[in-house]
Amino acid sequence: MKDGQLDEIDRQILRAMARDGRISNQKLAETVHLSPTPCWHRVKALEEADYITGYAALLDQRALGMPDTVIIEVTVDRHDDEIFKAFSDALAELPEVMEAYLLSGEYDYLIKVAVSGTEGYERFLRQKLYKLPGVKHTRSTFTLRCLKRAPSVTPS
Repeated sequence: MKDGQLDEIDRQILRAMARDGRISNQKLAETVHLSPTPCWHRVKALEEADYITGYAALLDQRALGMPDTVIIEVTVDRHDDEIFKAFSDALAELPEVMEAYLLSGEYDYLIKVAVSGTEGYERFLRQKLYKLPGVKHTRSTFTLRCLKRAPSVTPS
């Protein structure tokens, strides 16, 4: 990386790591046609520049007993900093919530939640979501099938 700009080797490194976050430095170096030491230095530079922000294991929600995904749109009752902070902080603590976004438009939040069927969904709503501060209205949609899942964007 030169002057904060990605070159083609950096892009190759990021694409390879997006495919396999556990790739060894040796295998990564072979993949991008570098020797191991310069490859390691490039990865460290990409981490320090926040192109790589972390590493995680991707867990199978079906195997964990939560095979269904629900997209929930939430409107809060007031639009002030106190409610947004309280709701956001509480939402971040719920393990079923896989993603959450603050929105512009008709709804204030979009939440992606893993549940176990309609009973698990009802339990999540009644015991967790509806008890969060500021919830005024929700609208939910059960997903039928995931067509694409990517943990991050991949550079072209």
